[in-house]
Amino acid sequence: MRKSLKTFSFLAILFTMSSIFSFFTYPRVEEAEAKLSNDDFEKAFNENYGIYSISLPENLKFAGEEFPLVDEQIREAFDRELLVNTYWQSQTLLFLKRSKRYFPIIEPILAEYGIPEDFKYLPLIESGFMNVVSPAGAVGFWQIMEGTAKDYGLEVNNAVDERYHLEKATRVACQYLVDAKKILGSWSLAAASYNMGINGVQKQLERQKADNFFDLTLNPETGRYLYRIIAVKEIISQPAKYGFHLRDEHAYFPIATTEIPVDSALSHVDYFNTKYGLSYRQLKFHNPWLRLEYLPNASGKVYMIKVPSASVDASAQAPEKESTEK
Repeated sequence: MRKSLKTFSFLAILFTMSSIFSFFTYPRVEEAEAKLSNDDFEKAFNENYGIYSISLPENLKFAGEEFPLVDEQIREAFDRELLVNTYWQSQTLLFLKRSKRYFPIIEPILAEYGIPEDFKYLPLIESGFMNVVSPAGAVGFWQIMEGTAKDYGLEVNNAVDERYHLEKATRVACQYLVDAKKILGSWSLAAASYNMGINGVQKQLERQKADNFFDLTLNPETGRYLYRIIAVKEIISQPAKYGFHLRDEHAYFPIATTEIPVDSALSHVDYFNTKYGLSYRQLKFHNPWLRLEYLPNASGKVYMIKVPSASVDASAQAPEKESTEK
């Protein structure tokens, strides 16, 4: 009995480790499970279980710029990020799911500004495509600071914070990256500046007498930044190669929305519940830049508020309800 308990505990530990640190093909899992009742299960399980190192690509580019993987330091720095993001399966799987929803929004805006498509992975590593707030006060998918937001024309106050507006924030990020590329001379340095600022990169270039990202010694966070972007790109662009399998029905795809112009104050956004049947939670999901449950608008500015197209269609067919708009 004691031996059986010890064997069971050992197998439980193995199963826990496998769920955290490795990925299986379904046939291997089924084969192992089929032998649960056999005395030699432990041996069979160990034959199928493994954590593997990853072969690095022979050629690697970021925004058209070559990664000098012949340099051992650079090779190992990239290897670290590839391993971390491959074996942090839950996070990377969520990256894959969310990218199906948000890449189609970001890609055409990047193209409009002439920014390489590789930069669509930047907000993914910045925020995981979540509207988070950093300890330093950076906000939204693109993690924009308040000063930068206002410099580039975004509205930021207690009622409206357009850093949470994906399309507008993406345009600000594009403008910043275009400016950074002009000043610093390369897309890799522009990407590094997104983490430590244009002035910060300029100072390090001058101090170290360098002219490119790969010859710089930077703080740990910025030093890993570009490698992490390209590692996530490597995995997301060919997930099966790294053991990730996402069925279409499990992805998070875009939700069709219609923009409703609002040019006056709303005493309460319950107006959208009355007219379109949207709860406050649903309205906030599509319009996270609305920071309050009402909208003061003394200036008469036109705000475009997203509503699911299905709700708009349903509203058009329903009898008109009394509005709470003022």
